[in-house]
Amino acid sequence: MTPIAGTPIPRTSTGTATADPAGTWLDRVGATDWDAARAGLDSYGCGLTGPLLTSEESAAIAALYPDGTRFRSTVNMARHRFGEGEYRYFARPFPEAVTALKQALYPKLLPIARDWWTRLGRPAPWPDRLDDWLEACHAAGQTKSTAILLRYRAGDWNALHRDLYGDLVFPLQVVINLSHPGADHTGGEFLLYEQRPRAQSRGTATLIPHGHGLVFTTRDRPVESRRGWSAAPVRHGVSVIRSGQRLTLGLVFHDAA
Repeated sequence: MTPIAGTPIPRTSTGTATADPAGTWLDRVGATDWDAARAGLDSYGCGLTGPLLTSEESAAIAALYPDGTRFRSTVNMARHRFGEGEYRYFARPFPEAVTALKQALYPKLLPIARDWWTRLGRPAPWPDRLDDWLEACHAAGQTKSTAILLRYRAGDWNALHRDLYGDLVFPLQVVINLSHPGADHTGGEFLLYEQRPRAQSRGTATLIPHGHGLVFTTRDRPVESRRGWSAAPVRHGVSVIRSGQRLTLGLVFHDAA
């Protein structure tokens, strides 16, 4: 992550374009440099994955947006004062990529989540299997699907927020850019805003490459100080789309009440 001269806001770099991923869903997730992703999460609350979706898969998921039968609800952000733009929650059955990527990502995210909660002195309630965790969510009344397809057009943006849908929360989630930055859209950086203990707040902006994912904290992250570890609250959002259209796939690892 490279600091922008003259501002306190670090910005990640997309680097050069990469080829479409190959292999199984597990192969694609496994090809990410998870040490680097974890270092980003520990330092900034977010870390990029390698490519998770091919161009064809990204286009196919984006093309689902107009089909209302594929979604359980639609949210107009302006109506709720969440920003400008729209997003839709997938209904079951999900596209293959949603289920397969969540299953493949969960074992990579779980050790990070457990380590964070250990540092914060919190019990880590998440079992080894994603299916068992989702069953626990459902038993607690959190039964609504949380996989999201988000659409932003020129002038749209997403206010800073946290995705908390009930008492049971998984502390990490993943957003995948289905569009090509610089070609399909300009602007639209993913934003994190962190309230640091006894210090000024800090922002981080990431332009997510096409087909890649960004892992980020759902609610807070552990920050070390002289007094030990404390939880720094973190909110996320999206900067204004300057031109074009940006569609992203959001993968949340807890269901909603």
